[in-house]
Amino acid sequence: MNLLTHTLDSLWQVVLVGLLLGAGLPSLFALGIRALDTGRGSDGSPAPLAVAGAVVCFAIVALAVLAGILLLASDFLAGTFGIEIF
Repeated sequence: MNLLTHTLDSLWQVVLVGLLLGAGLPSLFALGIRALDTGRGSDGSPAPLAVAGAVVCFAIVALAVLAGILLLASDFLAGTFGIEIF
């Protein structure tokens, strides 16, 4: 029973991370694109609030991608050259 409990505990964590990174980041990017497309003013430019929302969405996605690259690079450097970043 203890093995089943640990397996299910690990399973929901993997599913949650998969949903956040696998579907959440592309959805957040699409939300930023959608924010830029909606809320047009009379001159055709997007509303300032829509631009601010899009910038926030794009910044979160960019930070997640950058964190992933840094994590992979730190593992590579530690395994290959013995350099510890974190």
